[in-house]
Amino acid sequence: MFIQIIQGKCTKQDELRALAESWRTQVGETGDTGFLGGTYGFTDDDMFVGVVRFENREKAMANSARPEQGAWSGRMMALMDGPVQFHDCDDVTLMMDGGSDRAGFVQIIQGKVDDPDRLKAMMTQDTEMLHRERPEIIGGTLGIEPDGTFTETIAFTSETEARAGEQKEMPEAARADFEAFQASMRDVKYMDLHHPWFESA
Repeated sequence: MFIQIIQGKCTKQDELRALAESWRTQVGETGDTGFLGGTYGFTDDDMFVGVVRFENREKAMANSARPEQGAWSGRMMALMDGPVQFHDCDDVTLMMDGGSDRAGFVQIIQGKVDDPDRLKAMMTQDTEMLHRERPEIIGGTLGIEPDGTFTETIAFTSETEARAGEQKEMPEAARADFEAFQASMRDVKYMDLHHPWFESA
């Protein structure tokens, strides 16, 4: 799997969402794009975030090179308030089933990590315990770039249940591991998508 993250300031939220939802009919159905799905939304400070999944980098790049994709991307860039960042991730890890289009709340976590393998292990180890302790978490994705920059998405059943779950005490061993690992992460920021929307192939 290959993940591309697109993010940038956009105050024309309704227009951008309408354009994003038009991609399938205007671009996605005109060829073998390798598109698997996407998670999209806006933060409280008008940051648009799109986390788009493809079968592999080759198909994603071939899609980007198509004239119809270029035209559509031009319309998207015209709606943005400023520069847009792209993060391309070949190193992808899924938690549980990778999330769900039924999610009512999605949290995006970005930062830099010195030990990507440890972060991937934390995403995948003991998911049965996680599901038992935090049933509101219904999956996630983790994309890591070669320099250790990571983008993690966590899908929740709802924001209310997510906030309640945050107040729960973690098992002691898990908490110690988590706190030690947090100390090794840098430049971490959280982006909350209160009203996410989704596309699936």
